[in-house]
Amino acid sequence: MALLPLAAALATGCASVPAPSPDDPWESYNRSMFQFNEAMDKALLKPIARGYEAVTPQPARTCISNIFNNVGDVFSSLHSFLQGRGHDGINSMGRVLLNSTLGLGGCLDLASRKGVKRIPNDMGVTLGVWGFGSGPYVVLPFVGSSSLRDGVGWGISLAGELSTSGALVHLDNVPVRNSIIALYAIDLRANLLYADDMVDRIALDRYSFIRDAYLQRREAMVNGQFTSSSPGDVLPDYGDDEDDFPEAPASSAPSNP
Repeated sequence: MALLPLAAALATGCASVPAPSPDDPWESYNRSMFQFNEAMDKALLKPIARGYEAVTPQPARTCISNIFNNVGDVFSSLHSFLQGRGHDGINSMGRVLLNSTLGLGGCLDLASRKGVKRIPNDMGVTLGVWGFGSGPYVVLPFVGSSSLRDGVGWGISLAGELSTSGALVHLDNVPVRNSIIALYAIDLRANLLYADDMVDRIALDRYSFIRDAYLQRREAMVNGQFTSSSPGDVLPDYGDDEDDFPEAPASSAPSNP
């Protein structure tokens, strides 16, 4: 919270963009906030994530990711039902039941092995299915890519416990809550290292690439055309040949923000 004034100062001092994209009318602010987030990530989050990846065995990291994903599937199922997508809701709840029992509390993602892919879902997608437009693209401090609709959805989820992060911030035991939130954030960032490296390799303009990938992904989720089973799925497929890039690691990034 102490860094928010600094982020605001950086954003107000940004240079204007002469011809911003219609989907990104706040590009001047967004690019400055993007640079701020990138600096914070490189200085703090990314080194911690790489250290976590270096010292934590792969089976343990996969187990932790799967447990968080299993909790996320509960909320994905809820949002699918709110969207009127009963089939998706049943599939997501089936994933939870299978992984929570035979999968040792979610440590093992047996549902994905059975071919039942994860359906990422959140309040922003629900609002989109209900007919609310995405609104302008916006980069939030410390959070990153969002839109006006998704930002509102994120706030509703935090306040109403409609996402994994929303449920975590409402835990009563402060030491336990803070420890789990820290692990959740580190695990999420570690699972994005592969996608982050891929963007560095192929993007001419990192900001534009991430913005366009985010908007395409969110549109696909609203249209019910997106499923996820690996960290590489956080970005759309930009190649015709599936062998253009190395295969993503086996662990999965959490589905809900």
